[in-house]
Amino acid sequence: MNLPNTLTFLRILAVPAIVTLLLIGGDTARWAAFILFILAALTDYLDGYLARAMSTQTDLGRLLDPIADKVLVGAVLLVLAGVGSLDKLSLIPAVLILCREFVVTGLREFMAEHGVTLHVTALAKWKTMTQLAALAILILGDAGPPAIPVQAIGVAGLWLAALLTVITGYAYAAASARQLAHPVSGENQP
Repeated sequence: MNLPNTLTFLRILAVPAIVTLLLIGGDTARWAAFILFILAALTDYLDGYLARAMSTQTDLGRLLDPIADKVLVGAVLLVLAGVGSLDKLSLIPAVLILCREFVVTGLREFMAEHGVTLHVTALAKWKTMTQLAALAILILGDAGPPAIPVQAIGVAGLWLAALLTVITGYAYAAASARQLAHPVSGENQP
């Protein structure tokens, strides 16, 4: 265990607390969930940055980091849908995001069996950042400042995140297909 991996574990451990606060409901719980989610989201940036800066990148960290992201995003999407923070139309981007995450995870595993590493792209990092920002706003929801249409901003962000999700998912699938059709170096970056 090193500091970056500890931060990744903390992100995973924050999920049950965020979920519980959202299920409790009310403005105070929403603000607490919002703050905890922001802290968890910050660890997504910090763990990778520190691993590179401290030269402490590990196989465990490479495995756990995307899992922690998916657990955080997936759990929050499900709970927001469950407590009624997402209307029926907003379930479409939520489902697109969840489906893409499962498909790309499976694709990464499949490609790894063929000796191919699918590297995270800059657009995929923007996708994750957009997802996290939209979810933070949606967590706050009606507990946010009354003069600001927080919910509408969060839903718009969720649609943008879904668009980036589909684009990056397609890019990973296309890169995988190219690599399988014409294997070159064992590594490929979409």
